[in-house]
Amino acid sequence: MVREFSKEALKELEGIINQFPNAKSSLMMVMRFAEKEFGYIDAETCQYIASLLNLSPAYVYGNLNFYFHFNREFHGKYRIMVCCTLMCHMKGAGDIVSYLEKKLGIKVGERTHDGKFSLEKVECLGACHKSPMMQINDKDYYDLTNDKIDEILDKLE
Repeated sequence: MVREFSKEALKELEGIINQFPNAKSSLMMVMRFAEKEFGYIDAETCQYIASLLNLSPAYVYGNLNFYFHFNREFHGKYRIMVCCTLMCHMKGAGDIVSYLEKKLGIKVGERTHDGKFSLEKVECLGACHKSPMMQINDKDYYDLTNDKIDEILDKLE
């Protein structure tokens, strides 16, 4: 499958690129845009971005590998990341993960059959004082309980 932006997305992307003095300086924003559009960035996406910005695919791929925060594989529409560092673990993160696995019918590292949810255990999300916590896409949820998780997931469905 050839990965390409729609005409509407290309128009939006043009507006983003025009905010920067050159292609290299727009690369991070273009990569973030591609990640949002496609769900992840792989080698094929790097080649596509490179062709749009007249950069070498190696340059784009090098940036992808330097910045760990980009998704390199497809996650669910809602990427659920549960903090499992010491503080969250001590305050029940393991139970939260188990509850999510049971509720979603998947294990850590998997995604639901409909592609809606994926589940990960991650290192510190920087909210020890409000643990246990999880992040879904770019939104943080704190002081988790099973009831709070039910409410959160119900709003997403």
